[in-house]
Amino acid sequence: MNRNDRTIVGLAMLAHAMVHTYELSFPIFISVWLSEFNTSTATLGVVVSIGYALFGLGALPGGILSDAYGSRRLIVACLLGMGGSFLVLSVAPSLPVVALALLLWGAAASVYHPSGLALLSKGVSERGSAFAYHGMAGNFGIAFGPLATTLLLLAFDWRTVVGLLAVPALVAAVLAFRTDIDEAAAVEGHGDARSDARADGGVSSFSDFLRDSRTLFAGWFVAVFGVVMMSGLYYRGVLTFLPDLLGGLELFSPVEVAGESLKPARYLYAGLLTVGMAGQYVGGKLTDRVENARAIAVAFGTLAVIALAFIPAANAGLAPLLVVSFVLGFCLFVVQPLYQATVAEYTPAGARGLSYGYTYLGVFGVGALGAAIAGFVLDYFSPSALFAVLAGFAVVASLLGALLSVRGADAG
Repeated sequence: MNRNDRTIVGLAMLAHAMVHTYELSFPIFISVWLSEFNTSTATLGVVVSIGYALFGLGALPGGILSDAYGSRRLIVACLLGMGGSFLVLSVAPSLPVVALALLLWGAAASVYHPSGLALLSKGVSERGSAFAYHGMAGNFGIAFGPLATTLLLLAFDWRTVVGLLAVPALVAAVLAFRTDIDEAAAVEGHGDARSDARADGGVSSFSDFLRDSRTLFAGWFVAVFGVVMMSGLYYRGVLTFLPDLLGGLELFSPVEVAGESLKPARYLYAGLLTVGMAGQYVGGKLTDRVENARAIAVAFGTLAVIALAFIPAANAGLAPLLVVSFVLGFCLFVVQPLYQATVAEYTPAGARGLSYGYTYLGVFGVGALGAAIAGFVLDYFSPSALFAVLAGFAVVASLLGALLSVRGADAG
């Protein structure tokens, strides 16, 4: 990588890690807020859902803004917004103010993925390596967020912890503001044969938005969008209730140590997420070495097999369960760089932010339904039924990947 590549990748890695650090810190605060604000889990669940919902729904306007104003500006705004929202949260006197702070966080965080990925796809020549390192940074945040929050709560009250967590984002915003990068270094001087979109990119009116959207969905991006929706449904569906499912197994019964109840299932869950860093790295490297659509078909096919094998493995003993859990963690994240690179293949550079906006509307917006679907299936059926549904999501994504491999490349 040249200097511009390294600067862009470093900026994106820093912001990506912080987005997911904050995203996964909220569940740790839930038990504290239940007591602090004397509320119910149902009410607090709605409050937290506000921020998570906007995290997905804001991706589309975030992508539009990225095309119009540039990715670096959006990333700076994202970091400032997340830091500011945590400062508001640290002084929240009531649950409605907590909801407001989470709403601000969701709005700020939602712009990162479309702007960050547009920046990587347009500014970095070594795209595969960029996606690999970027994904690993996100997984670091996913694993580090709950751990850091838990450790800080051992020494400080929750308001102080929230205030301390705000500091890194504000510092990072200053660093991002001072960076000097060429955001379009990897696409300058190269025409895009897939679209006659405006050369300068950006959506300046509603008619531009409709025109660019029609351009995207008139081609094979519609199949890519199907892949990312299925990925989001699988991701939220499996991760939301997995700690509870593992905790219900006799293998992971709570253990009393020095008067404290330790829950081994949480450590397996954290290990699964940590293995995802390797998945992100391998997936990113694969984008430069194999046909992405074919790799998507294989990876999601593997996820379907894992879903069907999970319950039998759990019933077979600790060793089979550990194997299938870590393979799940690896494959669950190996697909992300693959579909991120595929989006870049089937969209014009001038609408890259918009395309990633739609992508993360599918992953985090539509994908959020995966948690509701999982909860419904577990309430009325069984864990085996849930994993069968998850396998169905993966099969659909695998078939769409195969379709892209057979027809999409020829059409492009």
